[in-house]
Amino acid sequence: MQDILRLAVSGTYSTGKSTTTEALSLLTGVPRTHALTAREILMDLVPGKQMQELNALELQAVGLRRFEERVHNEAAEHGSFISDGSVLHEWVYSQIRLEVGINPGAGWLHRTTKAIVGAPVKPLFQGFTDSYAKVVKSRAKRTYDAYVHLPVEFPMHKDGHRPVSERFRNASDKLLLDTLDELQIPYHVVGGSMQERLEKIVSIFEMPVVRPVDEAVQMAKARVAEGIEILQADQRYHDAQRRKSTWRRIKYALRY
Repeated sequence: MQDILRLAVSGTYSTGKSTTTEALSLLTGVPRTHALTAREILMDLVPGKQMQELNALELQAVGLRRFEERVHNEAAEHGSFISDGSVLHEWVYSQIRLEVGINPGAGWLHRTTKAIVGAPVKPLFQGFTDSYAKVVKSRAKRTYDAYVHLPVEFPMHKDGHRPVSERFRNASDKLLLDTLDELQIPYHVVGGSMQERLEKIVSIFEMPVVRPVDEAVQMAKARVAEGIEILQADQRYHDAQRRKSTWRRIKYALRY
């Protein structure tokens, strides 16, 4: 392993980034850095709403807040780190939403309504997203030494917080890889079981090992599960889960 390795672990929704990076950090002793999850940010920025209820401006606010989190946390590490995701991710999700629909996990009527309502302003959002791309690409090029990319290998976890579709996941996955090719940042696509992933990553980068792989995986899964439990215990989480009235859902559909 080189003296300092700033490694980003990329992949779209439900590819196991959080558990993989947590386990890799526990296995190697290299610090893990990450941003707050979108649902955590959501409870502060737009309380009472779920992701699928956000309009384009609210989605951008959540993405920018996560970008701020990533930059802050990565800058705090003065040596090697393992990043859960990267600064490219929120831009990728914004770009793919412009292509497949602001709420790609919704039914066809909702998506069609959004497309019609958003047609006049979509070019403005595309212009912002293009500018955003320049910022995050420059940042990624300067910050990360290499990427590990986790491919789409299994169905999306149905937890009600990923308002996306398989089309969205596949398009995001492709744009992430195309962008790494464009930026010429070295990357390795690593799949398989959690243990297989960890062993491959450690071998590729000649990383140190401070505990057994199975122990690191068990500890990582427990930590991720504990974080989800803490989040779900927050009253604001339950407030956002309340069934919305028909009129309120119609209003959400009519806002781009």
